[in-house]
Amino acid sequence: MEVVKIVMIGITGVLLALFLKESKPEYSVYLSFAVGICILGYAVEKLSYLFESIKKIQEFLPVDEKYVLVLLKMTGATYIGQFSSSICKDAGYAAIAGQIELFVKLYLMVLSLPVLLALVETIHNFLL
Repeated sequence: MEVVKIVMIGITGVLLALFLKESKPEYSVYLSFAVGICILGYAVEKLSYLFESIKKIQEFLPVDEKYVLVLLKMTGATYIGQFSSSICKDAGYAAIAGQIELFVKLYLMVLSLPVLLALVETIHNFLL
């Protein structure tokens, strides 16, 4: 039922932005930003469930906490990058949106390197 609520907020925001775009185009960007923040607020509420689930996984599997932290950082960076990029595209700044997307991709690669190095080290130790 929450998905329907979020979809309705999004569709309402889009329809209002379309009406405003003809008379006051600068306000349609602000409205888009506000609707995006509202939806992001609902998504943040789900983080507590995500953290509880990750703690349960850590209880069942011996996963190092730093890898879980990397996973959470990667998820957060992806959401924030996508949100920011979409706002820039809506405002008509596709070039800046592309730069944000590029930076987020590079950031995710940098974040994933310690996990990759640990995997390579484990494989190396296994082969010796």
